[in-house]
Amino acid sequence: MTNATDRPCTLVVCRGCCCGDPRKHPGTDHAWQLDRLRAGAVDSRGRFAVRTTDCLGPCDQANVIVVQPSTAGRRAGGRAVWIGFALDDDCTDELLNWAAAGGPGIAEPSATLALQFIRPPREARARARR
Repeated sequence: MTNATDRPCTLVVCRGCCCGDPRKHPGTDHAWQLDRLRAGAVDSRGRFAVRTTDCLGPCDQANVIVVQPSTAGRRAGGRAVWIGFALDDDCTDELLNWAAAGGPGIAEPSATLALQFIRPPREARARARR
């Protein structure tokens, strides 16, 4: 049973100082990536959401996207997953597929996407333990 307070899986897309910066990654169409993620959220009929934020921290691993579990995913033991080097269409496709399938706690990521998992910065890990 779905409750009105149940949150979907959420992709938090860093668009701060380094992520999304065409000077740092000139071969990546950052606007297109964000457009594709947002269109995927609409196409999946609410199974996941997309939002942007300022700098998430690990700038040397830009572009960074955090995949937050849905309410159901969190109940099943899912935790936020940090993805680094999210720069190409293949990674964007894999993120879309994983989020549409339910994300952390609900569906397994592809093996290639799992290779892009990064450790969250120390500050984010401290917040998660509270």
